[in-house]
Amino acid sequence: MTRKPRADSLRNRERLLAAAKTAFGAHGAEAPLEDIARRAGLGIGTLYRHFPTRAAMVAAVYERETAQLADSADHLLATLQPDQALEAWLHLLVDYLATKRMLAPALTTAGEGVRIHSPATATLGGVLDRLIETARADGGIQPEIETADVGRLLAGLSQGTERQGWEDSARRLVGVIMSGIRRRAPASALPQD
Repeated sequence: MTRKPRADSLRNRERLLAAAKTAFGAHGAEAPLEDIARRAGLGIGTLYRHFPTRAAMVAAVYERETAQLADSADHLLATLQPDQALEAWLHLLVDYLATKRMLAPALTTAGEGVRIHSPATATLGGVLDRLIETARADGGIQPEIETADVGRLLAGLSQGTERQGWEDSARRLVGVIMSGIRRRAPASALPQD
């Protein structure tokens, strides 16, 4: 029978993942592992007990980012109108894509990309579907908008990620997407000049 990990072990793992994300953001996926352990306030031995290889750490950071993005939808739907929750989640998706872009070379080199990419895509596709269905049912977006429509639009967000200013452009495009799919007031309801 497998033992449940100790609370301190789980905290250490989480500290290492947070430190790794920060280090990878500053130095790419080749950031020195010693620096990651130091940022986490832990020793290199603790890092290797949790992540025996760099590839294992990179994959764990990617999986953590995917889970956090997926989990954020519940909070957003509980605190915002459904169309606003969708828009906020799309902005978080831009952050996620930036992290994914930073980790992609290491994931591909280590052969981890295929193993974790498909489940991540399925998970996030399900979350997007739920956000769109909720916004449509609430009347916040046009009734004919489907998840596949938004998915096609989102495919463009990940293009040109190597260019400077990509994230700002992607955030503007989220605004354009939302302007295009939000339900419009009927012409007769618009103020007359």
